[in-house]
Amino acid sequence: MDVQARNFTVRVDEPRESGGEDTGMNPVELLLCSLGACQLVAASAFSRQMRIDLDEIWVEVEGDMDSAGMMGYTGIRPGYQNIRFVFHVKTDAQPAKVQALIDLVEQRCPVGDSLNSGVPMEKAKIIMEY
Repeated sequence: MDVQARNFTVRVDEPRESGGEDTGMNPVELLLCSLGACQLVAASAFSRQMRIDLDEIWVEVEGDMDSAGMMGYTGIRPGYQNIRFVFHVKTDAQPAKVQALIDLVEQRCPVGDSLNSGVPMEKAKIIMEY
């Protein structure tokens, strides 16, 4: 399927072994990518404010998920149980200043906050179309 926001389209699919055609990331992979991208956008903005010259920055994001939860097995969450990330930073800034930058990113990244704090979700509305 193609999902859209503003004027942009992203292909979302499942691997062949899960019944998809493997033409794009699956939704939970896209979630991790959204988190990493948000963290990097925040790091870029905050590094300028903190006068940290970043020669290079990238982030590895991974999570633990048991697909049995999605299949309805009792006691297993259908979503991620844990998410981890590692920042790779190339800069001449002092390590303490880089740590302060990453701490700020963790505090203010909107996607990270949404995942970490939990966002109340309203019950879905259904519009029948014939």
